Amino acid sequence: MKFDLMKRKKSLIVAGLVIAAATPSFALFGVGDIVFDPTSYASLVSQAATALNQLETIQNNVEHFSFKQQWQTTLTMLKNANVANIFGETVGMNIALNTNSPGASISAWKTATLPVNSNTNSYLQGQTLGNSAQLSQLAMIEMSDSISPDCVTAVGQYRASRSQNSTAQSALIEDQFDESASTNSEVEQLNLLNAAEAQKMVEMQSQGTLETCIASQMMVANMQQRNAAALDLNTAAMVQQQRAANDTSAANEGSTWQNYLP
Repeated sequence: MKFDLMKRKKSLIVAGLVIAAATPSFALFGVGDIVFDPTSYASLVSQAATALNQLETIQNNVEHFSFKQQWQTTLTMLKNANVANIFGETVGMNIALNTNSPGASISAWKTATLPVNSNTNSYLQGQTLGNSAQLSQLAMIEMSDSISPDCVTAVGQYRASRSQNSTAQSALIEDQFDESASTNSEVEQLNLLNAAEAQKMVEMQSQGTLETCIASQMMVANMQQRNAAALDLNTAAMVQQQRAANDTSAANEGSTWQNYLP
């Protein structure tokens, strides 16, 4: 009996120590009811509040951009070319420069340029290929006649495409700078990025065509300058050779002025 009392006393002491070491809590509606832990509850409330704040921040970042207009730029439009045509010398050029019409470009270029006539063809037949300034000029003319109509067409294509694409570009810009939730979901924003990249690719391809024309025209212009420089050198050498072979000094003079150029 004494042993049972001592055993019960030890059990009460251990229970008391366990209660003393436990997290502060209290029972609701008496012993044996649900135990409420205020410390754990406060921690859960804090975590829940943090999660709600993070969710609200994510939703605002994904769905609502309040200051999009600060990035908006203006699309520069090209006005149609309007070339004067007093005597019909530029007939068809306005169509060629404003639309995608290779036929109009070729026709307008032929009308606006001076052709090489049949008399010139007869004269050039006697020239030596590779040693003729006149044949080099003919080569330059023929290259220009091939390249220039293509460049006129490229300009017309670019002007026409800018007008045709303006509606799609404006719609894309409108959606990009829309602040409503309907266009600001993650999928919608990714679609807008893809659309923007596609439009950029089209513009780059158009710019590449124009750059090809610029390079072609520079090649013809460089050919003209190169031929002119070569002609000057050849003329200087020919004049000096003629002066040396044919004495043009006055009577009773003993030397020829060989470095004089007319």
